[in-house]
Amino acid sequence: MATTNFINAVGRRKTAIATVRMTAAPKSSIIVNGKTVKEYFKTDLRAKVAEEALDIADSAENYAITAHVVGGGVAAQADALRHAISRALTEAEPKTRTVLKAAGLMRRDPRAKERKKPGLVKARKAKQWSKR
Repeated sequence: MATTNFINAVGRRKTAIATVRMTAAPKSSIIVNGKTVKEYFKTDLRAKVAEEALDIADSAENYAITAHVVGGGVAAQADALRHAISRALTEAEPKTRTVLKAAGLMRRDPRAKERKKPGLVKARKAKQWSKR
């Protein structure tokens, strides 16, 4: 039976889904939808969010990561990518799980947009009402 030399993981946030393939490599790189992380996420803040799991686990130089991200907005995509990378890291290095869990990166953020209710303008906003 052939052994695989990569790890697949999925991360989610709101409606964004990130699938990650992580391989051991001498030089670190993160490719998102065919672009580098800095090119794909135009702001430094979003790129840092995506790389946060690697920084916390001190594994930034050990892996080459290829990611496919769909759905949601830019912020949700960065959070989904962070979630997927942290899941892949724990599969590759089980000892990093406690550090990543303490940082809150192992849990999927359950917050999502609340659905609109009938008779209302938005999820909770009602039309203006006047007594007289």
